[in-house]
Amino acid sequence: MTTTVKAYGAVSTTDPLEPMTVERRELGPHDVFIDIDYAGICHSDIHTVRGDWGPIAYPQVVGHEIVGHVAAVGSAVTKHKVGDRVGVGCESGSCGECAQCLKGEEVYCLKGNIQTYAGVDLDGTITQGGYSQATVVDERFVLSVPESLPLEKVAPLLCAGVTLYAPLKHWRAGLGTKVAIIGMGGLGHVGVKLAHALGAEVTVLSRTLAKKDDGLKLGADHYYATEDPQTFEKLAGEFDLILNTVSAGLDYGMYVNLLAVDGTLVILGAPTEPVAVDAINLITHRRSIAGSANGGIADTQEMLDFCAEHGIVPETELIGADYINEAYERVLASDVRYRFVIDIKSL
Repeated sequence: MTTTVKAYGAVSTTDPLEPMTVERRELGPHDVFIDIDYAGICHSDIHTVRGDWGPIAYPQVVGHEIVGHVAAVGSAVTKHKVGDRVGVGCESGSCGECAQCLKGEEVYCLKGNIQTYAGVDLDGTITQGGYSQATVVDERFVLSVPESLPLEKVAPLLCAGVTLYAPLKHWRAGLGTKVAIIGMGGLGHVGVKLAHALGAEVTVLSRTLAKKDDGLKLGADHYYATEDPQTFEKLAGEFDLILNTVSAGLDYGMYVNLLAVDGTLVILGAPTEPVAVDAINLITHRRSIAGSANGGIADTQEMLDFCAEHGIVPETELIGADYINEAYERVLASDVRYRFVIDIKSL
């Protein structure tokens, strides 16, 4: 028997989001029923509902930064129990059998993972996300939220947090490494905190110095404006790792020139234009350009535990559901420091 829950979703690419209801599937043996407390607003939510990444089916409820409490569990569930503080991120299913899934890298499932919203579930229905009162998710994709983390702050970690933590871990950022983060927005500010806690020397590369005080307060050692041409002269060959959190088009050749020998520039924000660089600039310094998605379940849980250990939470603004459309416009105008979180009780 399905469960009907209140939600807030999109009915077209242009209309404002509005109240609606969605159906949650009957609890299966390995499913967890989660009463949602908070859901973060990610820029990806806006891209999706407005059709920026291609057509989707409407109505569509988005939200892949989800935290709440376990309300019920299936008969075979072993990882979680009623009352547990839990979270759900960008993926809520995968084949579980391919080489990537067996390595705990479900985000790179070779058969294609199931996105928490706007994906195709095993029964052929379109997945509906976290701007809703409750959800049902396979226990493998339900994260444990440490008690020391304030629940109203956690949601953005399920996307922004792991999206930065995974490449920092993969490219071994830590003591003795120099890390630059392009952009001081919803992703970038979390990256500053994580890279600092890992022991790296952290530099923010932002278009202007408007957020410099924030960047230094959050853990950056240096802060430079990319609108100043001298920045690229001064920092040439400086960094072991550059994480690009912005999706706007960049002159990648200029940023590649900031890499040290064996340095890597990792694309996290997806630009709509092809990435073009001078091959000689890569070859002569053994530099690399790479991409990274969010992270598998193991990395996401590790990130949450790391944040608990180091007292890391995003900078957030708590809103009611009736403010979502205004929040979207503020995100597009870069008028948030640094992440909106929806109080789902307001539904």
